[in-house]
Amino acid sequence: MNYVITIGREYGSGGRFVGKLVAERLGIAFYDNELLVEAAKDSGMSEAIFKNYDEKKDGFLGNGIGLYSYDMTLGQKVFLAQFDAIKKIASQESCVIVGRCADYVLKDYPNLVSVFICAPMGDKIDRAVKYYNVNPAKAESIIQKQNKKRKSYYNFYTDREWGKANNYDLCINSKVGVESAVDAIEAYVRRRFNLKKED
Repeated sequence: MNYVITIGREYGSGGRFVGKLVAERLGIAFYDNELLVEAAKDSGMSEAIFKNYDEKKDGFLGNGIGLYSYDMTLGQKVFLAQFDAIKKIASQESCVIVGRCADYVLKDYPNLVSVFICAPMGDKIDRAVKYYNVNPAKAESIIQKQNKKRKSYYNFYTDREWGKANNYDLCINSKVGVESAVDAIEAYVRRRFNLKKED
C-alpha cells in the first residue's frame, strides 16, 4: 500500500528537515527540489525554468488551475507540470513531498497525510541565520517576505488558505523540537496505516 505525506511549512520552521527525517524513519522517498527534476524531465521544459518559477505565482488573475490552453502563462505551465509529476509519483511509491501545493493536488488521494509546520518568529530567525546564512539584521524581513510568497502561491493555485489548520491532518509548531515533530508525524502515520515498527 502506497501512502504520501505532504509537508507545508513556514520559512525557517524546519519543515523541510522534518520531512526528510520522517522519510528516513519510514524508509520512503523524499521529494523537494527533486520534484523539479522529475517535472522538468517529463515536461520537456528546462530545470532552470522550474527553479525560476518554483513556488512563485505569476501575474495571471484568477484561479491558477484553469483549462489547458495555448495561451497559458509560463508560471501556469510549470505548475501544471509539477501537478502531473506529483500525481505520477504518488501513484508509484510511498513518499514525503515538501511544498508545491502537493496536499491540494492529492486532496482526493485516499492515503494522504497532510502536515503543516509553523514556528515562533524567534525560532525561525535562529534557524534562518544558522542554516541559511541569512543576515541577522534582515532575517525577520526575509522570513516575512518568503512566507508571503508561499501564501500567495498556495492561495493562488488552490481554493484553500495556506496554513489554515482545517486544511491539514496535522499542524505542528516546531518549537517542540524537530525530533518531537518527527515523532508525532511518524506515530500518526504508523497508527493510521497500521505500519509496524521494525525491530
